[in-house]
Parts: sequence; structure tokens; C-alpha cells
Amino acid sequence: MYPTIGETLELTAKRHPDRDAIVYPYRGQRWTYDEFDARVNRLANALRDAGVAKGDRVATVLYNGSEIALTVYACAKIGAVFTPLNFRLSADEIEYIVDDAEATALVFEAATRDAVEAARSALSSVETYLYVDEDVPDYALDFYALLESGDPERPDVDVAEDDVYAFIYTSGTTGRPKGVVHAHRDMIEHSLLCVAEMNITRHDVGLSILPLYHCAELHAMLFTRVHRGATNVIHHEFDPEAALEAIDDHDVTILFAAPTAWNALATAAEDAAADTSSLRIGLYGAAPMPERVLDDCMEHLCENYVQAYGMTEIGPCGVFQSPEDQLSKQGCAGLPALNHDLRIVEPGADPHATVDRGNVGEVLIAGPCTMREYWNRPEATADSLRDADGKEWYYTGDLGYRDDDGYLYVVDRKDDMIISGGENVYPTEVEDVLFSHPDVLEAAVVGEPDDEWGERVVAYVVGDATADDLDQYLRESDALADFKRPREYYFVDELPKNPSGKVQKFKLRGDE
Repeated sequence: MYPTIGETLELTAKRHPDRDAIVYPYRGQRWTYDEFDARVNRLANALRDAGVAKGDRVATVLYNGSEIALTVYACAKIGAVFTPLNFRLSADEIEYIVDDAEATALVFEAATRDAVEAARSALSSVETYLYVDEDVPDYALDFYALLESGDPERPDVDVAEDDVYAFIYTSGTTGRPKGVVHAHRDMIEHSLLCVAEMNITRHDVGLSILPLYHCAELHAMLFTRVHRGATNVIHHEFDPEAALEAIDDHDVTILFAAPTAWNALATAAEDAAADTSSLRIGLYGAAPMPERVLDDCMEHLCENYVQAYGMTEIGPCGVFQSPEDQLSKQGCAGLPALNHDLRIVEPGADPHATVDRGNVGEVLIAGPCTMREYWNRPEATADSLRDADGKEWYYTGDLGYRDDDGYLYVVDRKDDMIISGGENVYPTEVEDVLFSHPDVLEAAVVGEPDDEWGERVVAYVVGDATADDLDQYLRESDALADFKRPREYYFVDELPKNPSGKVQKFKLRGDE
């Protein structure tokens, strides 16, 4: 039998009661594992007293903080279903997810109050609101007062490894988010593979700068570090200079960030006085690390990096690229994670319809951390999960290939591929060449309808280059065939992204 998520915290608190568990500078909080576990028990019991029962969904609209860490573990201990929402969501988006999940409780803060209140009249399922800041609205309970009122003993609730732990809503790279249903056992398996892939120990100190409502930071970092008894320094929101100071102040050893955030950290580190020598490993995901960014990070931050490839539906990590492969296999996603398997098949085809090595197809992943289902989406579940050879295969929607050594290279999203004049154009290939231009900070390539070619290649660019500069650069480059060259450039201040840093190309295409 596997322990539940709540039990992993209890076990860690017994083994390492005096080790620092949570450090939250925003509120001046520093809790040992013994103190953190007691506070989680208090909140769990207080939630029960407020009417939250096993199986009820508890939504959060919170920035990073101790409050979201307390809530996820409190839910785990009473069998409530943790349902974290992006703190940037509009009122309509909050309404959609809370209504879809049928959440009975909602935790929010001052920074998200306007959006929650604008949605509140439509949130018919929510019976209990909890507010974490001062000036508590009259319809809400004071989070910290409720916390202090709870019993510090372990709640008397029977929670099993196969019980649902959370609804994690997808970030919406292709449209409306779907609720990914994960059980406790999924996350225990996921924590173990992350421990193995990154050799996380109780002596590590992690810094959370990515959103904890997203499974990447929550599952790959917070859960994993708590499982091992490591320290968790939590920043309310990402600021490169503050993150560098935190690495220095707390001797941070492990950090997870999207490549765009790593780029910001490396740029800030060029002029910062902060000492980052304590960093032993940097984890990244959402996209391969551009070679220029990787070089800068190795020079200014730390030498060893690990890439994790995956998605919410599989935990999220299913493929890892180790430190020794960062340079020799630059651009790849890596090899299957512990206890995971990988296949490349004709897009949408049966799991047995594998393609030859080197050929592009849809990426399928099988592993012990895969979701149970999409909440209230039986057709989407059936499209994404298929059984074959005693395994359940998840259809990622990504296109990729494996080289002769078995390493996965992700080419692009199946939905993002451009067909121009009958030729397949993979946007990532074009973006990589654009990004190599010194004046390009970010680039996203999509297809636009075209009467002659069916689709034409266009690029959205963040940077100081001009269209003529980029067109000449690509014409002179040997890295890109002419039919793949963008026919139009749109210069923007920023690209729309989901919480893990992936560009939401459907917004650029106007598919909303």
C-alpha cells in the first residue's frame, strides 16, 4: 500500500520534526515540519467544522504562499478534492471552472478579490468562502482565524491511496480548460520518480517561484521536497532580482523555472551581487532550453540542469533530460522517466501503429502517474486514453520522434502544425532559428489562412529586430528551407502564455 499525500507529510514530520518545512518571507513565516503538520491538521479539522466533507471540491484562487500549501495538504487529510485556479483568471473563467468542478468552498486573497466577487453571484455551488488577508468581506471566513480554531490532532477521516486527490485544470493551450482527475497514488508515484531523477534529499532547499496552482511546481517540487523532508522557500510571485537574493539568503540548492524565467534570472545575474553557488541543479520544462539561454545560465547561475517534459494529465513529468545530455543532446526532451514507457505512432492511430526511429508521429506515454479521467468529459477521456499491451497510453497531442539512441525530440503540437502548399511546417523549427537572432527575445510561429497556399507562415516576435532584419537573416541562414520562412511578422510586447510558460497559440490564431 502507498501512503496518501497527507500521510507523507505526517511521516516526514515524524522523521524530521525540527527541519524547516516552509519559509514564506512575504508573511515572515518559518515553520518546522512538526509545526507545518500541526497547522495542516488545524486547517483540515476547521474545514470539516465549516462543512467541507470528503469528496467536496475546495477551489483556491491564490498567489504563491503558505496558504496554498496548507490548503492542499489539509484537503488531502480529509479527502476533499483540491482544485487550484490560476490567480490571473477573469471572473468569467473563474465561474466556468468553479461551476464545472461544483466546488463547495473557495479560498482567495486581496489580489484576486475583484475577480472572485465579480463571479460570486454565479457561483451557486460555493457555500464557504475563506479570505487570507485583512478586511475580510462579510460573506467570507477569516482564513487565519479559522486556522487557529482547528484541532491540531490528525483528522479522523479514512482516506485511501485510490481516492481522488485533486482536479487540476489544464492551462488551455488549445481552448477551454478540462479538469484532470488525479488520485493520491498518482502523486506518490510522481514524487518518487522526481526524487530519483534529481536525487533530491532532505538537505535540499527549494525555491518556489513558479505558480503553485500549476502541477509543475506543486507536484514536481513542493510534493517531492516535502516527501523527502527538504526545505521549501516560497515567493509570493516571480521577481528575478528577489529570486537571486533568496538563493543567496537561503542557500537554495534546487530551482524550477520555465526557460523564459531562467533567461530573466541569467540576465539579472549578470549585474547582481547575489551568490548563487549553492544551486546544484536547475529544473526546467514547457520547452527546450535555447542554447544561448542554457549557456548564459551555466555561466551565471549553476552548471547542472534537468529538463522535464510532460503535461498535467501524466503528473506532469514523464520524460527527463539529464545534466550530462544538456549539451550533447541539446534540443531533445530526454528519455522516459522511471517506470514510464514511450511510443511514437501515426497521429491518432492505434498504440500499435508505431513509426520507425527518426520519423515524426504523435507522442504516447504510459506510466503510473497518469490521470484517472477528465472530469465530466467522457468523450475527451476516451480520445486521450487507450489500452494496449497491458498499459494505458496517453495521447499527448504532441508530434515528435526518437533518435537512434531512443531520445525524444518534440517537434510541435499536432494542432499547431502548418500545412502550406502541401508541405508540413513545424513552428518550433522556425522559432528556434528566429530565436538565434541576437535581437529576438521570444518568437511564436502560427499559420494564417491563405487563398493560394492554404496556410501561410507568420511570426509573432518580441524584440528589437525589424521584419527586414529577420527576413534577411533567415534567407542567409542554412538552417531553414525557404518555404518555412515567415511571410509576415507581428511585433508584440509579450506573447500569451499559460502558467507553465507555454505559448497559447490559439490566442494568436484567434481561435478563442
